[in-house]
Amino acid sequence: MSHDHANHGHDHPAPAADSGTDPVCGMSVAPEKDIHSDYAGRRYRFCSAKCKTKFDLDPPRYLQAALGTPAATTPADVPVAAEYTCPMHPEVRQAGPGTCPKCGMALEPVLPELGGEEDDTEYRDFRRRFWASLPLTAVVVVLAMAGHRLAWLSPAMRTWGELFLAAPIVLWAGAPFFQRGWHSLVHRNPNMWTLISLGTGAAFAYSVVAALAPELFPASFLAHGRIGVYFEAAAVIVALTLLGQMLELRARSQTSAAIKSLLGLAPKTARRIDADGSEEDVPLAQVQVGDTLRVRPGEKVPVDGVVVEGASAVDESMLTGEPLPVGTRSGDKVIGATLNTSGSLVIRAEKVGAQTVLAQIVQMVAQAQRSKAPMQRMADVVAGYFVVAVVGIALASFFAWGLFGGDQGWVFGVINGVSVLIIACPCALGLATPMSVIVATGKAATQGVLFRDAAAIERLREIDTLIVDKTGTLTEGRPAFECVVAAPGVADDEVLRLAASLDQGSEHPLADAIVRAARERGLALATPERFESASGIGVHGTVGGRRLALGNAALMADAGVDVGVLGGGVAESLRLAGASVVHLAADGQLLGLLAVSDPVKASSAEALASLRQAGLRVVMATGDGLTTARAVGKRLGIDEVHGEVKPADKLALVERLQGEGRIVAMAGDGINDAPALARADVGIAMGTGTDVAMNSAQVTLVKGDLRGIARARELSVATVANMRQNLPFAFLYNALGVPIAAGILYPAFGLVLSPVIAAAAMSLSSLSVVGNALRLRNA
Repeated sequence: MSHDHANHGHDHPAPAADSGTDPVCGMSVAPEKDIHSDYAGRRYRFCSAKCKTKFDLDPPRYLQAALGTPAATTPADVPVAAEYTCPMHPEVRQAGPGTCPKCGMALEPVLPELGGEEDDTEYRDFRRRFWASLPLTAVVVVLAMAGHRLAWLSPAMRTWGELFLAAPIVLWAGAPFFQRGWHSLVHRNPNMWTLISLGTGAAFAYSVVAALAPELFPASFLAHGRIGVYFEAAAVIVALTLLGQMLELRARSQTSAAIKSLLGLAPKTARRIDADGSEEDVPLAQVQVGDTLRVRPGEKVPVDGVVVEGASAVDESMLTGEPLPVGTRSGDKVIGATLNTSGSLVIRAEKVGAQTVLAQIVQMVAQAQRSKAPMQRMADVVAGYFVVAVVGIALASFFAWGLFGGDQGWVFGVINGVSVLIIACPCALGLATPMSVIVATGKAATQGVLFRDAAAIERLREIDTLIVDKTGTLTEGRPAFECVVAAPGVADDEVLRLAASLDQGSEHPLADAIVRAARERGLALATPERFESASGIGVHGTVGGRRLALGNAALMADAGVDVGVLGGGVAESLRLAGASVVHLAADGQLLGLLAVSDPVKASSAEALASLRQAGLRVVMATGDGLTTARAVGKRLGIDEVHGEVKPADKLALVERLQGEGRIVAMAGDGINDAPALARADVGIAMGTGTDVAMNSAQVTLVKGDLRGIARARELSVATVANMRQNLPFAFLYNALGVPIAAGILYPAFGLVLSPVIAAAAMSLSSLSVVGNALRLRNA
């Protein structure tokens, strides 16, 4: 919307004196800022273009907020707090942001708003804590590892220095982890935060006691002139956990990209024709059912409606995935967010807001994303039991030593209890799955396969059914000239030359394929003396003094051309082979037919053969005509073909197969595939397709080559096997070290595990996990 046409009425009074305060954010606007909108006879100025865009979409909302008045008319005008949910536990819902009471994960919006500010408060908070703690952590580690080499630094000074440096790291930077750990106990949902807070807290608390009261400890715990402290272990755990959370939050912020891409398809404004015949651009939110709207060439259709005047070809590929524009004339239905390619249209709005096809697709994608049962990682399943067992062992060790350990029993009880918690610190447990995932995703990327999350890697190996879209997935997704069939006595090249000469003035994809084919054959094209588009059915014109008509059977009928045998059996046989047929007539006589098709990708047959050999059931579902779909299916050996399906039909097909107990993968490239991609157990998008499809899917094939699915499945099998190997590494040292740390060997051998050894075992388990995960690079 231009900033001169935001008024709603038919009269356009001169704007009153402009406001110096931004009605969206409340900031004062400098007089030299010339970003403004006129509304209801008044000019409003803005601090930025973003605030102006927000205002233009819904002026009453911001004006009422600025004046402190309630919404005046409908409940839709009342701002409602956005609903947030947990990505791991979709049943958790609340108004506004927060953390999940079950797992402690940050909640995210159920349905993000386009143009709304991304709520990255938690990310910015963790980033600030991480960068503030990083230099302190580095100094603590240096003091702990090499401080004894500094002759001028006494052991007591080292201990107090580490305490003062580590205290802000653990108590301030690590505060969110202790809060989440406390919540996990309050809600009786022990999780990774319980382990992290206990392990870090135990290491820090033990070290503080050692610094403040070293005389409580036996002489055997002296090392380098002081009681061993573990401030560096606590600090490093906090810093690494903050880094991990930053990376996770940044990755999760992309999960709403699919919905935002869909919302971004709709135009921001519509050109409304008022009762007096005047026209004005209005925000899309103000369009009502029954409004008359003009859609000019090159503009998007604003809402769902019916054409009342004009004719054009409407490109619906952004919603249907099919490459050819649809002929549209008076009485035909049009869908919001589709592109008017040529003629001017006047439409009557029939569905607006949440009732449009685009809005319903948005809702389907959102619901499919949230209805997907989150796959709990094996480490998460074990963690709840593990933390209870560890705490139980630590408490048992503490009381056993205190009650039966003699004079220094309670001291040994504290030391052994802390050793148990330190060796059970979940560094390796937390790394077991992510390290395998990081290495696997890097390996996959080098082979043209992009995984969006760990769940897709784990799930892909289990799929037994693959649903594939046709256009852009099995086929190239763009028309290519196939052949010409000339009438008796007419040369093939002459038919192609005349058709291409006339089509030079057309922007239709079929025309582009014909012109390109003629030039590849070196044919000399003539410039048409006259050119006229019969929107949706073909073109008329004059080339070399001959009156030409080029288009479908309807155009031939309008021109009174007898298509004869060519237009009957020959044309139908071409259609059965999957081609679109164009007729060429000159001076009322049929010269021939031209066939244009969407060619099958060279790799499709090989890819489907390998998938079938792996035991997968392959199903085709396409919005294209059933005849064409069956022709492509027959060529590729696909027995189960569904044609002329809508986005909701593809979604229903996925749900039906899942209801039969199938593990379903969906491969597609169009916006119409987005709901099914989101609902499938694994969604696979073509990198050559739309952003919405890629954002809805968990796997993207960069070059759109279906052979990548077989490669991705093999990597999925190897990765899950690697994860299962990592978990024993993570628990092996705990299984051996925890009983020793608790003092089980002391009665027989007099051995007690020092917290120093506990910390070393903890580090060694992490190194084992990392080393094993790196083997995936050679998978």
